[in-house]
Amino acid sequence: MLSKIWRMLSEDVAIDLGTANSRVYVRGRGIIITEPSVVAINQKTGQVLAIGDEAKKMVGRTPAHIIATRPLIAGVVSNFEVTEQMLKYFIDKAHQKKFPLVSRPRVIIGIPCGVTEVEKKAVCDAAKSAGAREVFIIEEPMAAALGARLPIQEAGGNFIIDIGGGTTDIAVISLGGIVLSKTLRVAGDKMNQDIIQFAQEEYKLLIGERTAEMLKIIIGSACPLKEKKQLPMRGRNLVTGLPEEILVSDDDIRKALEKSVKQIIAEVKTAVEETPPELLADIMVSGIQMAGGGSLLKGLAPLVQKETKIITKVIEDPTTAVVRGSGMVLENLDQLHEVLIETEYLEPPK
Repeated sequence: MLSKIWRMLSEDVAIDLGTANSRVYVRGRGIIITEPSVVAINQKTGQVLAIGDEAKKMVGRTPAHIIATRPLIAGVVSNFEVTEQMLKYFIDKAHQKKFPLVSRPRVIIGIPCGVTEVEKKAVCDAAKSAGAREVFIIEEPMAAALGARLPIQEAGGNFIIDIGGGTTDIAVISLGGIVLSKTLRVAGDKMNQDIIQFAQEEYKLLIGERTAEMLKIIIGSACPLKEKKQLPMRGRNLVTGLPEEILVSDDDIRKALEKSVKQIIAEVKTAVEETPPELLADIMVSGIQMAGGGSLLKGLAPLVQKETKIITKVIEDPTTAVVRGSGMVLENLDQLHEVLIETEYLEPPK
């Protein structure tokens, strides 16, 4: 009875706490926040100046004493205090406090597979310090599979690849549990760094992360495109120190991304090799599903299909799959609580 009253008084939230972007789902209202996981801090005073969109605008444009930082590295808390501030900002922004004194929300947070107990505890503690009443943890590929509407609770194999900003999670799911998982710290951010490094080595040009990301999105690809594309790449010449613009092609960017793409493909093939035969037979029929922003890299799904010989497709709206799946658990916590990670730090659902 008391639990029902708590639910009526609070607006519970699900948070996809991503390395690059965070998304927030509010029970009964859907996804209401999509913002970069960036916090701007005044180093002289320790004061948080901006979070999310406002902080990202400051990246690369601040004086020396102001830094725009990401408090998560590869989906794991690297700066506890800043993560707490960011979570508090998201929870406060999402939570329309009907009764401010009592309406602390329950929070579900998505994290990569394979994180340690210490890292899980850091996420839980940061969320509780930020104002959560109860904290539940869900592994991102499980949430993505739910978001993709896969029949994860049935006795059949579901293969999902979630390529985010910091990590690539690969999982085989059956009967509501993860049978096999792989986590690779090669994803969207690493691809951006590959392009930055390529520009320096090939053209002696120093470019920023935002420029690299733009090149990746617009002309980046995992295999040759039917139509050739070119884009100007602007930066500072490392030899002359002067600004310079160079026209790069999709072939250049594909060459830059080649090593990271090969690593992801190799890890997927390893996961396929380690999948139990009965589940693999199911997956050969249902196919491999891809989620996360990294899955939108042109030609990546066809390349996975070519290398694994299994039908591969990108799910609808892949960037929001994790938060949508977490939201489904939030809306049906009694029926879906088994998909959550149970640890000593988490209270069981009431």
